[in-house]
Amino acid sequence: MRLLSALLLVLSACTAVYDSVYPTLSDGKYDSEFPYKSSSEQLEEISNSINLINSIAFYTGYVFDYNSRLTRKDISRIDIESAATEKVYFNRTASGTATLIYAGDGNILYLTVAHIVAFPDTVYSYFINPDGSVSEYIESISIKSRQSNYIPDLPDGGELDIILMDKNIDIAFLGKKIDPKAAFALNPFKYPWGSSSELEWGTFVYVFGYPMNYKMITKALVSNPKREKNIFLIDAVFNKGSSGGIVLAIRDGVPNFELVGLVRSVPADFQLNLHPFTKEHDIDFNPQIPYKGEVYVEKEQVIRSGIVKAIGIEAVKDFIGKHLSYLRSKGYYLSGFATN
Repeated sequence: MRLLSALLLVLSACTAVYDSVYPTLSDGKYDSEFPYKSSSEQLEEISNSINLINSIAFYTGYVFDYNSRLTRKDISRIDIESAATEKVYFNRTASGTATLIYAGDGNILYLTVAHIVAFPDTVYSYFINPDGSVSEYIESISIKSRQSNYIPDLPDGGELDIILMDKNIDIAFLGKKIDPKAAFALNPFKYPWGSSSELEWGTFVYVFGYPMNYKMITKALVSNPKREKNIFLIDAVFNKGSSGGIVLAIRDGVPNFELVGLVRSVPADFQLNLHPFTKEHDIDFNPQIPYKGEVYVEKEQVIRSGIVKAIGIEAVKDFIGKHLSYLRSKGYYLSGFATN
């Protein structure tokens, strides 16, 4: 009898502890604890709206002799092709994550960050003075001839147009018209758009993205939610391709996911590294033997992983509200966004 009473007392205590451990599941705030039950079904559904986006810009470059002494003012008055000593072709590429937010009547619209697709129309480079400073004389001009933004999984090659973009906020909307049957088979993001202003220190979030071209989900905690306007920090793992990924918070337990932000960037430094110069078919360098061959210096980016900046979703909602009429004129009938 004493054993039974003790057992009932323990069970009662466990219930009380459980209630005290999860008091915030109905407080109307974003949760700061790991989900207390499985959310795999909802996360898989959300993952179907996440896509890898690739962007490539094609340039024609014109190289000039230093003795030409060409400045920016001179460029508009000359035939650059005749003045150039060399003509080259090259491209620049970027990849990231895009989320399908609308699919109706064959019109599809994706949300991502602008820096993935915002290639400049013209790029200038300048000669360097003997003291190391940059001179006013142009060494080369590169002019963008074409740009392609595409999602490999879409029909017709997946080419997308830039519908709207704001480089300052760092958001972009890409879209196109496809066969209505193909659009119907797609899975747009269906969960509510939340409020990053309600995030707190330690708010638990999920992050979707395509680091190194792999669709992945990771978890993170929010830090400094009010550090900058429309920017908050998370401790997520970041790699090339993560930009544009969505950040999801949970309000009062699973399955109450809300979109609260977009992955933007991580702090990074640049350092100069010395490398041995190798040619194709060269024998691998033996690190046990002192290297006496040619070397070159390469500027390399060092990512500070674990410190990720995210764009608060209010900035995206405000931008949509300002351009809602334009989006509707293009066939994108987004609802729930008031015009300003």
